[in-house]
Amino acid sequence: MSGLRERKKAETRAALGWAAIHLTAERGYDNVRVEDIAEAAGVSPRTFNNYFSSKAEAIASRHLDRSLRTATALRQRPTDEPLWTALTAAALEQFTRGPEVDAMPTPAHPHWATGIRAMLAEPALEGERLRATAIAETELVAAIADRTGTHPTDMYPRLVAAAATAAISVAMQHYLDNPTPTPIQNLITDAFTQIAAGLPTPTP
Repeated sequence: MSGLRERKKAETRAALGWAAIHLTAERGYDNVRVEDIAEAAGVSPRTFNNYFSSKAEAIASRHLDRSLRTATALRQRPTDEPLWTALTAAALEQFTRGPEVDAMPTPAHPHWATGIRAMLAEPALEGERLRATAIAETELVAAIADRTGTHPTDMYPRLVAAAATAAISVAMQHYLDNPTPTPIQNLITDAFTQIAAGLPTPTP
Protein backbone atom coordinates (compact mmCIF):
# COMPACT_ATOMS: atom_id res chain seq x y z
CA MET A 1 0.00 0.00 0.00
CA SER A 2 2.85 2.40 0.75
CA GLY A 3 4.20 1.84 -2.77
CA LEU A 4 0.77 2.60 -4.25
CA ARG A 5 0.50 5.78 -2.19
CA GLU A 6 3.93 6.94 -3.28
CA ARG A 7 3.07 6.29 -6.92
CA LYS A 8 -0.18 8.22 -6.56
CA LYS A 9 1.67 11.14 -4.97
CA ALA A 10 4.21 11.13 -7.79
CA GLU A 11 1.40 11.11 -10.37
CA THR A 12 -0.36 14.04 -8.66
CA ARG A 13 2.90 16.00 -8.47
CA ALA A 14 3.58 15.32 -12.16
CA ALA A 15 0.05 16.37 -13.12
CA LEU A 16 0.36 19.63 -11.19
CA GLY A 17 3.79 20.39 -12.63
CA TRP A 18 2.65 19.75 -16.18
CA ALA A 19 -0.56 21.75 -15.71
CA ALA A 20 1.51 24.69 -14.45
CA ILE A 21 3.78 24.55 -17.50
CA HIS A 22 0.93 23.97 -19.96
CA LEU A 23 -1.20 26.85 -18.69
CA THR A 24 1.74 29.23 -18.38
CA ALA A 25 2.90 28.50 -21.93
CA GLU A 26 -0.65 29.04 -23.15
CA ARG A 27 -1.69 32.13 -21.15
CA GLY A 28 1.47 33.73 -19.79
CA TYR A 29 2.86 33.56 -16.25
CA ASP A 30 0.86 36.43 -14.78
CA ASN A 31 -2.42 35.05 -16.15
CA VAL A 32 -2.26 31.71 -14.34
CA ARG A 33 -3.46 31.22 -10.76
CA VAL A 34 -2.87 28.35 -8.38
CA GLU A 35 -6.60 27.63 -8.63
CA ASP A 36 -6.29 27.26 -12.42
CA ILE A 37 -3.43 24.79 -12.08
CA ALA A 38 -5.27 22.74 -9.48
CA GLU A 39 -8.43 22.62 -11.60
CA ALA A 40 -6.48 21.52 -14.71
CA ALA A 41 -4.84 18.73 -12.70
CA GLY A 42 -8.17 17.63 -11.23
CA VAL A 43 -7.34 18.43 -7.61
CA SER A 44 -8.15 21.15 -5.07
CA PRO A 45 -6.04 24.26 -4.38
CA ARG A 46 -5.40 22.80 -0.95
CA THR A 47 -3.86 19.73 -2.57
CA PHE A 48 -1.68 22.00 -4.70
CA ASN A 49 -0.42 23.67 -1.52
CA ASN A 50 0.45 20.27 -0.08
CA TYR A 51 2.93 19.81 -2.92
CA PHE A 52 4.18 23.30 -3.82
CA SER A 53 4.58 26.68 -2.16
CA SER A 54 4.13 28.61 -5.43
CA LYS A 55 3.35 28.21 -9.12
CA ALA A 56 7.04 28.92 -9.84
CA GLU A 57 8.02 25.89 -7.76
CA ALA A 58 5.41 23.80 -9.58
CA ILE A 59 6.81 24.82 -12.97
CA ALA A 60 10.40 24.07 -11.90
CA SER A 61 9.39 20.73 -10.40
CA ARG A 62 9.26 18.99 -13.75
CA HIS A 63 12.91 19.78 -14.45
CA LEU A 64 13.87 18.84 -10.90
CA ASP A 65 12.01 15.52 -10.85
CA ARG A 66 13.25 14.51 -14.31
CA SER A 67 16.84 15.26 -13.31
CA LEU A 68 16.56 13.37 -10.02
CA ARG A 69 15.17 10.35 -11.86
CA THR A 70 18.13 10.55 -14.24
CA ALA A 71 20.52 10.17 -11.28
CA THR A 72 18.48 7.22 -9.97
CA ALA A 73 18.39 5.58 -13.40
CA LEU A 74 22.16 6.00 -13.77
CA ARG A 75 22.71 4.07 -10.55
CA GLN A 76 20.61 1.24 -11.99
CA ARG A 77 22.49 0.93 -15.29
CA PRO A 78 24.85 -2.08 -15.79
CA THR A 79 28.17 -1.38 -14.11
CA ASP A 80 30.18 -2.47 -17.18
CA GLU A 81 28.42 0.06 -19.43
CA PRO A 82 30.57 3.04 -20.55
CA LEU A 83 29.75 6.15 -18.54
CA TRP A 84 28.36 8.29 -21.36
CA THR A 85 26.37 5.38 -22.76
CA ALA A 86 24.81 4.90 -19.34
CA LEU A 87 24.21 8.63 -18.90
CA THR A 88 22.53 8.87 -22.30
CA ALA A 89 20.23 5.95 -21.57
CA ALA A 90 19.40 7.27 -18.09
CA ALA A 91 18.53 10.71 -19.46
CA LEU A 92 16.45 9.40 -22.35
CA GLU A 93 14.32 7.31 -19.99
CA GLN A 94 12.98 10.53 -18.51
CA PHE A 95 11.68 11.99 -21.76
CA THR A 96 8.85 9.53 -22.35
CA ARG A 97 5.35 11.01 -22.32
CA GLY A 98 3.47 10.46 -19.10
CA PRO A 99 -0.33 10.25 -18.75
CA GLU A 100 -0.40 13.85 -17.48
CA VAL A 101 0.88 15.02 -20.89
CA ASP A 102 -1.73 13.06 -22.81
CA ALA A 103 -4.45 14.51 -20.56
CA MET A 104 -3.64 18.03 -21.88
CA PRO A 105 -2.55 17.78 -25.52
CA THR A 106 0.40 19.97 -26.48
CA PRO A 107 -0.43 22.79 -28.95
CA ALA A 108 1.26 23.07 -32.35
CA HIS A 109 5.02 23.44 -31.99
CA PRO A 110 5.40 27.14 -33.00
CA HIS A 111 2.78 28.27 -30.46
CA TRP A 112 4.11 25.92 -27.79
CA ALA A 113 7.73 26.95 -28.33
CA THR A 114 6.86 30.64 -28.12
CA GLY A 115 5.00 30.08 -24.86
CA ILE A 116 7.78 28.02 -23.32
CA ARG A 117 10.44 30.56 -24.30
CA ALA A 118 8.39 33.32 -22.68
CA MET A 119 7.94 31.19 -19.58
CA LEU A 120 11.67 30.48 -19.27
CA ALA A 121 12.41 34.19 -19.56
CA GLU A 122 10.11 35.01 -16.64
CA PRO A 123 12.19 36.60 -13.83
CA ALA A 124 9.89 35.16 -11.16
CA LEU A 125 11.01 31.66 -12.16
CA GLU A 126 14.74 32.31 -12.08
CA GLY A 127 15.27 31.49 -8.41
CA GLU A 128 13.29 28.24 -8.54
CA ARG A 129 15.04 27.12 -11.72
CA LEU A 130 18.47 27.75 -10.20
CA ARG A 131 17.47 25.93 -7.03
CA ALA A 132 16.12 22.95 -8.95
CA THR A 133 19.25 22.75 -11.10
CA ALA A 134 21.55 22.87 -8.06
CA ILE A 135 19.66 20.13 -6.22
CA ALA A 136 19.50 17.90 -9.30
CA GLU A 137 23.15 18.39 -10.22
CA THR A 138 24.25 17.48 -6.68
CA GLU A 139 22.43 14.15 -6.97
CA LEU A 140 23.88 13.51 -10.42
CA VAL A 141 27.40 14.25 -9.15
CA ALA A 142 26.93 11.68 -6.39
CA ALA A 143 25.67 9.04 -8.83
CA ILE A 144 28.58 9.67 -11.22
CA ALA A 145 31.08 9.57 -8.35
CA ASP A 146 29.73 6.21 -7.18
CA ARG A 147 29.90 4.81 -10.69
CA THR A 148 33.44 6.02 -11.40
CA GLY A 149 34.99 5.35 -8.00
CA THR A 150 35.60 9.04 -7.41
CA HIS A 151 34.44 11.37 -4.63
CA PRO A 152 31.63 13.92 -5.05
CA THR A 153 34.08 16.69 -4.19
CA ASP A 154 36.45 15.63 -7.00
CA MET A 155 36.50 17.69 -10.16
CA TYR A 156 35.71 14.80 -12.52
CA PRO A 157 32.15 13.93 -11.40
CA ARG A 158 31.31 17.62 -11.16
CA LEU A 159 32.56 18.26 -14.69
CA VAL A 160 30.61 15.30 -16.08
CA ALA A 161 27.40 16.32 -14.27
CA ALA A 162 27.73 19.91 -15.44
CA ALA A 163 28.38 18.78 -19.02
CA ALA A 164 25.38 16.43 -18.97
CA THR A 165 23.13 19.14 -17.55
CA ALA A 166 24.33 21.61 -20.16
CA ALA A 167 23.86 19.07 -22.96
CA ILE A 168 20.20 18.54 -22.06
CA SER A 169 19.64 22.28 -21.72
CA VAL A 170 21.19 22.98 -25.14
CA ALA A 171 19.20 20.14 -26.74
CA MET A 172 15.96 21.50 -25.34
CA GLN A 173 16.77 25.04 -26.45
CA HIS A 174 17.61 23.74 -29.93
CA TYR A 175 14.25 21.96 -29.97
CA LEU A 176 12.42 25.18 -29.09
CA ASP A 177 14.33 27.32 -31.58
CA ASN A 178 13.54 25.24 -34.68
CA PRO A 179 10.15 25.44 -36.43
CA THR A 180 10.38 21.78 -37.52
CA PRO A 181 12.42 20.29 -34.69
CA THR A 182 14.23 16.99 -34.51
CA PRO A 183 12.72 14.78 -31.76
CA ILE A 184 14.16 15.78 -28.40
CA GLN A 185 15.46 12.25 -27.77
CA ASN A 186 17.59 12.47 -30.93
CA LEU A 187 18.93 15.87 -29.92
CA ILE A 188 19.92 14.67 -26.45
CA THR A 189 21.62 11.61 -27.91
CA ASP A 190 23.53 13.79 -30.37
CA ALA A 191 24.59 16.24 -27.65
CA PHE A 192 25.84 13.47 -25.35
CA THR A 193 27.63 11.74 -28.23
CA GLN A 194 29.49 14.94 -29.11
CA ILE A 195 30.57 15.50 -25.51
CA ALA A 196 31.68 11.88 -25.12
CA ALA A 197 33.81 12.29 -28.25
CA GLY A 198 35.49 15.36 -26.78
CA LEU A 199 33.52 17.89 -28.85
CA PRO A 200 35.64 17.54 -31.99
CA THR A 201 35.63 20.54 -34.33
CA PRO A 202 32.87 19.98 -36.91
CA THR A 203 33.73 19.71 -40.57
CA PRO A 204 32.45 22.77 -42.49
